[in-house]
Amino acid sequence: MPQTLNYPGVYIEEIPSGVHTITGVATSITAFVGRAPRGEVNEPITISSYADYERLYGGLSLQSTMSYAVSDFYANGGQQAVIVRIANGGKAAFIIVPENLSPPSPPASPGLGPYTGLYLEAASVGSWGNSLSVQIDLPQTSIGAADPTVFSLTARLWDSTQSRVLLTERYLNVSVDPNNPRYVARVLEQSSNLVVVAQNSSGKDEVPPLAPAAGTFWGANGVDDNDLTENDFIGVGFESAKLGLYALEKVDLFNILVIPPYPVSSTGGMDVDDGLRAAAATYCEGRRAFYIIDSPSTWGSKQNALDGLDAFTGSRSKNSALFFPRLLEPDQLKNNQIGEFVASGAVAGIFAKTDAQRGVWKAPAGQETALSGNIQGFTVPLTDGENGELNPLGVNCLRTFHIIGNVVWGSRTLQGADELTSEWKYIPIRRTALFLEESLFRGTKWVVFEPNDEPLWAQIRMNVNSFMQGLFQQGAFAGTKANDAYLVKCDKENNPPDSVDQGIVNILVAFAPLNPAEFVVIQIQQLAGQSQA
Repeated sequence: MPQTLNYPGVYIEEIPSGVHTITGVATSITAFVGRAPRGEVNEPITISSYADYERLYGGLSLQSTMSYAVSDFYANGGQQAVIVRIANGGKAAFIIVPENLSPPSPPASPGLGPYTGLYLEAASVGSWGNSLSVQIDLPQTSIGAADPTVFSLTARLWDSTQSRVLLTERYLNVSVDPNNPRYVARVLEQSSNLVVVAQNSSGKDEVPPLAPAAGTFWGANGVDDNDLTENDFIGVGFESAKLGLYALEKVDLFNILVIPPYPVSSTGGMDVDDGLRAAAATYCEGRRAFYIIDSPSTWGSKQNALDGLDAFTGSRSKNSALFFPRLLEPDQLKNNQIGEFVASGAVAGIFAKTDAQRGVWKAPAGQETALSGNIQGFTVPLTDGENGELNPLGVNCLRTFHIIGNVVWGSRTLQGADELTSEWKYIPIRRTALFLEESLFRGTKWVVFEPNDEPLWAQIRMNVNSFMQGLFQQGAFAGTKANDAYLVKCDKENNPPDSVDQGIVNILVAFAPLNPAEFVVIQIQQLAGQSQA
């Protein structure tokens, strides 16, 4: 009752409908984990364009295979990416702003100088910080005295010749007083992508008691990080500390994982170690994500692929897929000379574009998946016959066809080999299942702690059925009728008293998958000439 019924008249009462709308999650948020010229280390940052990547991570770099993979991702239809920069060593450049304009020679590192001053560091390791400048301006006033702790700071990142400004950040009226709301250390830590206040050995901010001297000061002694190793991704204790690959634990959702290669001594090329590949596949299974794997650098022919496949695929994760061969593209940093690049970034872009145009249940392969950008071809041109040897083994081939162009011509998971007879043979079926799992996982959390009886089960059936019916109408499932396409069961049959007593609600959701038309058979028959009646 909405209120006490104490006078004759009409009373209005709003009754809850019991509708809890289930919204489908995103399907193509792609996580890239690898080396970059600059940017925060072990911190996942979401970007929406390659311009964002250039601004935060420095754009293309000969030392960063990830930079090329991200470029290919956006060139081929990618929309949203999560970047995790991994760094092996390196040193951040530092900038010393003294209290006077004629200081002695700067010290070798912050906190060790013969005079006090404002000690700044580049926001991340790398020689990029040597192209940083910091301009200090003191407030000008004609009435009264200016606050001696307040100043303005402008940080600029220049190109390698220090002739053109790439990025500018300006912070007005910051202070060296820790009690000031505009305390410089806090402002830079929370807002700047270029500089932060250095800390001394005691963990305290290195700031002078009064505003630093006016002028322009440059970064120095920044050192690039070294080549990555497997240990930089999955080192001891990394999972609990959320470092390396496991920095993605800080992200609520990602759907696709790409790990660009790095120098591997066992192959002498740019690859991913077996241990990291296995760990990444396992991690994706736990996060309901899909791992796109690049073929090894040693696969220079179809026969190399056949010979190396068993050792390479290992556990054959149902949440992984292998693509062969690699791409040929002009390298912008080498006067557009044609170079070899991994395909995972471009393929992830094709996944995203297909999801947006057709849905996650459509195989990201076929004529619609012509690769964009500057892709000139592939390191190994494949014939139909060679494709026919690799496809039944679960290797997705990249092919070049006249007029159509360069396309993805396979859509099998690593469990897609014919002899495995896996129900997760095809990429779209597996990714559809992952999409349903994640959407229902998030969309049914309201059920927790609700009274476990028929009224609850009826609400669950209504809400899940509504979600599945919407997908059926979009063409996500096989079958011409809803009863043939999906099933939602939550009643006393699959929730017996014993389960109810344990606080368990069992919800059965089944769907009829859409198998891709992988083989098209056209039967042609001659009709014998017959006289017409």
